[in-house]
Amino acid sequence: MTQTRALRTKRKKSRNDLSGYFYIAPFFIVFGVFGAFPIVYTAWIALHDWNPIGTQTWVGLDNFTFLVSDPRFWNAVRNTFSIWFISTVPQLLFALILAAALNNALLKWATGYRMSILVPQVTSVLAVGIIFTQIFGREFGLANYLLESFGMERLDWQSGVLSSHVAISTMVMWRWTGYNALIYLAAMQSIPRDLYEVADIDGANTFRKFFHITIPQIRPAIIFTVIISTIGGMQVFAEPLIFGGNSNFTGGSDRQFQTLTMLLYEQGFGRFKFGYASAIAWALFVIILIVSIVNYMITRRISRE
Repeated sequence: MTQTRALRTKRKKSRNDLSGYFYIAPFFIVFGVFGAFPIVYTAWIALHDWNPIGTQTWVGLDNFTFLVSDPRFWNAVRNTFSIWFISTVPQLLFALILAAALNNALLKWATGYRMSILVPQVTSVLAVGIIFTQIFGREFGLANYLLESFGMERLDWQSGVLSSHVAISTMVMWRWTGYNALIYLAAMQSIPRDLYEVADIDGANTFRKFFHITIPQIRPAIIFTVIISTIGGMQVFAEPLIFGGNSNFTGGSDRQFQTLTMLLYEQGFGRFKFGYASAIAWALFVIILIVSIVNYMITRRISRE
């Protein structure tokens, strides 16, 4: 009798364990089909001279060897890092300041302001790109009008390396600052008010409370936004593509603002060199992984200090 009861208990436990696996199975199935399989298959294609409408020839590591010596790849790497840095650092700083302003208890119509900063997220990227392209136009752009107002010369924003990177970074900042600000705002509102009350009793001013209470308390949110912004910044595509107009994914006449994703698209869908494009995709994956790990280690070290 005891053995029968123990056997039933064991079977019931097995069914419960099995049902748990069934509950989580959809995630792993979707991830396997749309995540793991494309990564593995891309690695397989990268080992071939792969033309989707032609032949597929095994070339081993030739695509990666050519990648290392390709000046277009290193130019795209420099452009990607430049646009990422110019857009991410000011973006997160502005988001932090904006979140602190929206967290002010004395702010009127706070809900309306918080909703309004999400407008860039619901606006079409194409529409944003067209508007900013007009703003940075050479002849009638608002940016050049402001430069002339301060006695400076007009700029051809697309032709220069730094000027084109600044223009594209402005688009990225306008689109994502509000999103990051809401993340910071949510973290700020979870901080216990007792900490601020004790600081008030000790005579701390607004700046000391911000740097000694707010920033340390929202460090996990800051780490999250830094990593997410890094991943997104390394994959920037729509903004430089729209800014370049009819540049055929080359990012300007001298590839002055061609990013890694634009080079990938050019080689894959413009020249039908899927093997080389897959090698670029894997290089981009490794770069994002390394930069994310470095960012995580730096931010974690700062948080411990």
